[in-house]
Order: sequence, then structure tokens, then C-alpha cells
Amino acid sequence: MSKLSALTEPFGTGGNSVQAFDVDKVRADFPILSREVYGKPLVFFDSGASAQKPRVVIDCIREAYESYYSNVHRGAHYLSQRATDAYEEARVIIAKFMNAPSDKNIVITSSVTESINLVAATWGRKFLKEGDEVIVSEMEHHANIVPWQMLREEKGIIIKVVPVRDDGSFHLQDFEACLSSRTKLVAITEVSNVLGTRVPIKELTRIAHERGAKVLVDGAQGIVHQGVDVQALDVDFYGWTGHKLYGPSGVGILYGKADVLESMPPFQGGGDMIVRVTFEKTTFQDPPHRFEAGTPPIVQAIGLGAAVKYVEELGMKSIAAQEHSTLAYAQQELADIEGYREVGTAPDKAAIISFLVDGLHPFDVAAVLDRQGVATRVGQHCAEPLMDRMGIEGTVRASFGLYNNRADVDALVAGIRKAKEMLS
Repeated sequence: MSKLSALTEPFGTGGNSVQAFDVDKVRADFPILSREVYGKPLVFFDSGASAQKPRVVIDCIREAYESYYSNVHRGAHYLSQRATDAYEEARVIIAKFMNAPSDKNIVITSSVTESINLVAATWGRKFLKEGDEVIVSEMEHHANIVPWQMLREEKGIIIKVVPVRDDGSFHLQDFEACLSSRTKLVAITEVSNVLGTRVPIKELTRIAHERGAKVLVDGAQGIVHQGVDVQALDVDFYGWTGHKLYGPSGVGILYGKADVLESMPPFQGGGDMIVRVTFEKTTFQDPPHRFEAGTPPIVQAIGLGAAVKYVEELGMKSIAAQEHSTLAYAQQELADIEGYREVGTAPDKAAIISFLVDGLHPFDVAAVLDRQGVATRVGQHCAEPLMDRMGIEGTVRASFGLYNNRADVDALVAGIRKAKEMLS
């Protein structure tokens, strides 16, 4: 077996269970991919920041605004009832996609950032005290660092950091070395947004639970590339964001175990999260509505339901196989560029490549790529501590989506060679 064919064996795809995936047909589902940038066909390698939207999601959003938009819950008219049904049906679709026991485990938020902040501000404030430990890793997004630092300032908790190895890999023995009798929460990314490193969440959760700690997973990158089964993982919390899974911006999800959600106080006060309000006392709804004060992201949630149905029809295993094959091809072709260096080469990484080119500033490389129609991201990727760990100021990042193909990779390679030509 060649090096490339070995690399293109699908990750977690169960062999023959992978259904056919016609990437050209899939690309036709995304209207924006047919446009040009600076006279060049658009090549979009920034899905890790925010993925493009298929026509079915765009049409779903348009239909909601044009045909039945209204505020949800309590409206005594047709439009409100129709919007409420669609909004709550989206919750059911999302719960099934995550294999949650019930739609009552699904809190609809504005983003994974809000999901993590919700846990910090409710569960964290109630159950963490001075000296208690929260474990994170060196490769966390700022959204899974800053809320715990804010809680540290308020309550005196201790934040412990699991190191990553030089190749960006995560090892359970390094994680276990951080655990102690005072560890109360492990807040960890499932897939690094910079390195593509996958964390073995199921085994990590088993170890954490044996020590009596809860586990919160930042699944913003993980769910996109491999789906999720929260019951199999046995995590206490799992947060993710809609716009990275081909849905609208402005909507996120927090899964929580039923008993854990029931133990938590409200996140914000306002309409829709209450049972009764008097000036003397307010009583609150049961989860998940207890955590959804005010008008929710109605159409965004409905659009996310359409996005989930879209990826389910394609098949998450098929998406993973397509991305893995394209990643392997990219790694092979990029390695032939003199001075090219991939940052993060952990085995079995997700379809994210961060890289540098010797002698060239990453912002200059990204600017040349942009003029060639190739959209990448550049900088610290909201992971400044990880950049410090790697001893670099930033990288160019090419994050793959289900619509990227080998022609996109060829354009990326040609663009980097062009940058070397122009900037060296």
C-alpha cells in the first residue's frame, strides 16, 4: 500500500458502511462556491472559522422569514404556533443528531462561547470554591480559557493546564498527571482549531469521572469532522456552534446531562425562562428553557435544524472519509514545497492544516493566497497560549470542509509557490 493510500483510509468510517460521496455534486449545493474572487475561482479553506451554507439552509431561512416568522412560545395566533413548532422541532433534530436522551438536554444558545460561559456562570459559580481545580489543555480556544480565568478571579479556583507534545499530540498520561483530589471539572477541546489534534474524549471522560470530576467538551471543531454521540462519550456538557456545521451564525448548542442541568441556577433573567414572577419571588422553568431568557435565535435554530438534516443525509462517516482523503492529499503535496512546515502533525488529526513557510511572514503568504482566490485564515486563531507553547507568533491555517476537493488543494499549493516566488 502506498503512503497516500494508507493515509486515505477513512477515519472512523466503519469500512463498507460509508455511502458514496460525490464531492462535485455536493459543491453544487453551495451557491457561493461558484463565484470568483479577484477574477479567480473561489477556493474556500476557512471553514474552521465559519463554514459556507448549502442552498437548503438558505432556503429554509428565507422561508421562515417570508412565510411564518413570529416570536415563539405563548403567541395565540397561527404564525407564532408555526414558528414555535419549527423552533422546537429543530431542538428535537439536534438532540437526535447528538444521540442525546431527550430534547430537554439541549439548550439553545447564541454560540459555543455562550455555552461555555453559561456553564462557568451557573454550574461553576454554584459548585466551585476556592482551591478547586479546573483542567484545560494548552491547545484551548480563548473561549475555553477566559471564562475560567474570570471565575478564578471571582472565586479563587485553580486552573491546571495539560501540555501538548512538540508534534501537537495529546497524551492521556499527561492528562492524568494533572488530576488530583481537588479536580472538579475538565474543560477540554475535542479537536484543536489550530493543530487538528483529536482528544480521546471517551477515555478522558472515564478517567475524569473515576476521580469525581465533571467533563465539559468544546466540540466546535469536533462535531463538524466526526459527529458526536454524547451518550457513548458520557460527557456532562458538550458545546458547539451552528455556523461551523454549515448552519447560520448566531446559534449554538449546549448539551447537558439532565441531573446536572436541573442542579444549575438560571444563566440570565427575563421572559420565557420563568413560571411565575412577583415582586417577592420568581420561580423558574425546568431545563432547557430555564437557560433561554428572552427571544431566542428563532430562525437561526430552524436553519441549524436544516443544516443538521443536510449533513445527516450525506452521512457523517462519508464526510469524514472525504475530508480525510483530501487532507492526506494536501499533506503529501504541500510537503514537496521547499521551506514549508506544518504546525501540528499528530497522528489521526482532523482536516485542519496550520503552516509556515521559512522566511515568509504568514500574513504576507495569506495575502498572496487571497489574490489567487484562496481563502485561508492567518494569525493566532484565538489560541495565543498555544502559539506561545509552539514558539511562534501565528500561522496560516487551511481548514477543510466537506466541499473541498483535490483541485482546491492544487490551488493552495500553487498559491504558496506563488508567494515564495513573489516574496523571497
